[in-house]
Amino acid sequence: MRKTRLALVSLLTVLVAGLAADPVAAQTSASAELINGLNGKLLYIAIPITLLVEGILIYTIVKFRNNDDPSPTKENRRLEITWTIATAIILLFVGVASYGVLADENVAGPPQVEDAAGDPVVVHAEAYQWGWEMSYPENGNFTTGTEIVVPKDRPVVIEVTSRDVIHGFHVPDLALKVDAMPGQVNTIRTVPYEEGTYQGYCTEYCGVAHSQMYFTVEVVSQDEYQDWLDEQQSDE
Repeated sequence: MRKTRLALVSLLTVLVAGLAADPVAAQTSASAELINGLNGKLLYIAIPITLLVEGILIYTIVKFRNNDDPSPTKENRRLEITWTIATAIILLFVGVASYGVLADENVAGPPQVEDAAGDPVVVHAEAYQWGWEMSYPENGNFTTGTEIVVPKDRPVVIEVTSRDVIHGFHVPDLALKVDAMPGQVNTIRTVPYEEGTYQGYCTEYCGVAHSQMYFTVEVVSQDEYQDWLDEQQSDE
């Protein structure tokens, strides 16, 4: 029994130390902030449930390890009702928290004419076997190949589609992911917070050169973005 207690204490210590050693990092985008926040809320439920289940499991193993003549369990309606209500409450919490993120315009929302932080930058991302063609339909419709450049702290709307088979648009560090469907435009929205270059790639197996479908998203300052935009428009 002493070893069992020691194991439980050790497990709890590791979990608490892990949470304490993992400070809240700066979020790269509005979508990343929402999704990581949801993961944190779900963690508050997952840890107690895990500890409860593992505690019951260890207790049962230790207590009945030498029981060679087990007797059948008896019905306990009070326990069943309690467990059912507790499960319903947990699922309700998960559903409400998840819907709040999924319905947020910074995860998936239609383009807006105007935003408090400025007009949204609209990027059209078209996938094909095996590459990407990025364009800016509201700024002369110029194309940039596999490069997306967007300004920091300004809404970005990405319209994703495909010209042949199903592909997937995914930028992990910005928490952006949506399917690219032929004949259909799927919209994903965010606000980048951190400057830098972020790797994107296709997440749907689409043929022999699927692994070559990389692209980049470069987040720059508003001044740098305007200079880049002027340069692209002058080349047209």
